[in-house]
Amino acid sequence: MLVVFGGWGISMPLTRGRIVGHDNERLAFAFTMLNDGETVQCQISDAAMDELAEEKGTPSIARQAQFVAHRDTIERIASELFDKAPIIKGYVVRIFSKHIQAARRNS
Repeated sequence: MLVVFGGWGISMPLTRGRIVGHDNERLAFAFTMLNDGETVQCQISDAAMDELAEEKGTPSIARQAQFVAHRDTIERIASELFDKAPIIKGYVVRIFSKHIQAARRNS
């Protein structure tokens, strides 16, 4: 969320929501974050989580533990993507491998 104070745009990060779980059809892990009390749906692809953990082929049963281990980084990336996204109700923040690679380059 971008809030403007006296002409200055100040980014307000999303806050932690809840863990939804792994979606075997989409090969993604779903979670929520909050934007000023409004729920924002988020997903991170299995490939992106493996990229972040520097692993390959993590079984779906281990995805929640992998998410929890890297939750702070995943949520920071989700918040940054949300700030850059168009303001559309129902927008889903989706994190892919390219976002993990870009975050590494920028840190």
